[in-house]
Amino acid sequence: MSSASAPAVLAVRDPGEPRVLSLTLNRPERLNAYDRAMRDALFEGLGLALADSSVAVVVLRGAGRAFSTGGDLAEFGTAPSPVRAREIRQVRDVWRRLSTLPAVTIASVHGLAAGGGLEMALLCDLLLCDRDARLGLPETGLGAIPGVGGTQTLPRAVGEGRAAAMLLAGEQIDGREAARVGLASRTVARGRLEPTTRSWARRIARLDPNAARNIREALRRGRDLRLGEGLSLEKRLARRLPSQRS
Repeated sequence: MSSASAPAVLAVRDPGEPRVLSLTLNRPERLNAYDRAMRDALFEGLGLALADSSVAVVVLRGAGRAFSTGGDLAEFGTAPSPVRAREIRQVRDVWRRLSTLPAVTIASVHGLAAGGGLEMALLCDLLLCDRDARLGLPETGLGAIPGVGGTQTLPRAVGEGRAAAMLLAGEQIDGREAARVGLASRTVARGRLEPTTRSWARRIARLDPNAARNIREALRRGRDLRLGEGLSLEKRLARRLPSQRS
């Protein structure tokens, strides 16, 4: 259980593979709903990976019973002014930092991942999910729209039809369905999420860093290209690696 003095985000290196950095959202009493303090702490935690090229993998997880329920509603409307709030978000753009981090990112999702919590997970390269997790984007029912990329990342993951069901009709899915529709990279049985996440993170951390970096770039840049353009991109990236230079 966290307290007022506990860190909002716990940053820990994997003792078995120091190239893996784990960032744990640590407001379990609020189901890891993020407030300004947590966003700032997450920004700083991601900055550790940005500043240290030895970090190959960043794992994002939640303490307690949930991954994250998104923005803390108790904080809404408490900013000094909308202008000041926008300035703070621009200077400390945690979501852009997460989505552009050089390290491979893994979201390890259990319990509830809702609103900005699910959107945060969707910004990661891989999403591992407990089969009993519950995932949804309820913003529309609150008179809002997703603000952490959900209208863009979700349809890319599951297609426009299923994304519309979740965004407009408020459909919530479980971990099994998340894997079936392509939202999750893999769903695991209860009790297997932590060891599976650790195994994936360590395996990826031991890859050739240049190969991993170029695969990630091919995936991210290629998804918005036509096939021919994507194949050309793949060839250019392959030639960067000594083993594939002709």
